[in-house]
Amino acid sequence: MTAGVVTVESLDLEQFRREITGYCYRMLGSGLEADDAVQETMLRAWQGSDGFEGRSSVRSWLYRIATNVCIDMGRQPQRRARPMDLQPSSAPDESNLGPVRPESGWITPIADDRVLADHVDAAVLADHRDSIRLAFVAALQHLPARQRATLILCDVLRWSAEETAGLLETTTASVNSALQRARTAVGPDGLDAQPARLETGDLAVAARYADAFERYDLDEIAALLRHDVIMSMPPFAMWLRGPADICTWMIQPGPSGCAGSRMIPIRANGVSGFAQYRPDPAGGWSAWGLQLIDVVDGQITAINHFLAFLEPERLFSSFGLAAHI
Repeated sequence: MTAGVVTVESLDLEQFRREITGYCYRMLGSGLEADDAVQETMLRAWQGSDGFEGRSSVRSWLYRIATNVCIDMGRQPQRRARPMDLQPSSAPDESNLGPVRPESGWITPIADDRVLADHVDAAVLADHRDSIRLAFVAALQHLPARQRATLILCDVLRWSAEETAGLLETTTASVNSALQRARTAVGPDGLDAQPARLETGDLAVAARYADAFERYDLDEIAALLRHDVIMSMPPFAMWLRGPADICTWMIQPGPSGCAGSRMIPIRANGVSGFAQYRPDPAGGWSAWGLQLIDVVDGQITAINHFLAFLEPERLFSSFGLAAHI
């Protein structure tokens, strides 16, 4: 190899895949879109490696490509959101369920092990786990793309204003201005407002919920829910508030088909969760949805239930899960 010439083989791009996936996820709000963005980023990097002259680090170069890819992918008229961002809570009646809405409109989950590093300082890992919480990712989607990138780079990844300005090809003053506007816009839904980090006791609460759900013990489930708990069910806009409404919903004709489900533990978006498999009339259990459980002070405050109506195989496979057990 000629001295000073950068080749594809010498770049070792794969070592950055996990952190670039986390960056793209925060930018786009979709685990599936983040995969597509990372693939496009790696493809552009490999195709453009001859033009990489080493004036910046490979890491910065990849982040610049990823930022451009995410901006290109994010040019859709409707930002991704959670059901709670779109309408008030509903009464627990199937007539309120409404139509299935496209996946492109929703914040969707991502597995922790696809975006969080294995060997980092515990405090850094905890901060990064908080920064993929659903509420924070949803709040990011309110921001223009370049402000979003600025906030993620500076407040989540701890890049300096100078480093961020170099990546975004702007000035330090512009970065500081964009960062201030982004922090103001994100406001109370920002990173500092995330639920308390899961303690051992909170993990036990989530496990008790899964056990009660498998037994369809509504009294036990109700006992674990805080008075203001919410339950959402993308791809439907309907959402519920309060233990009474949630448990009433679970005995409706459609939802009652969840009785006898199997719950497989997962970790996603910085919290405990479960892959739910409903009984299949043909035998076994079929992929139904992913439930992410927010726990604060020993009580469940949110059940984020992502129903696998649209792309069950792709959603479950992104967590390393089968579509049928």
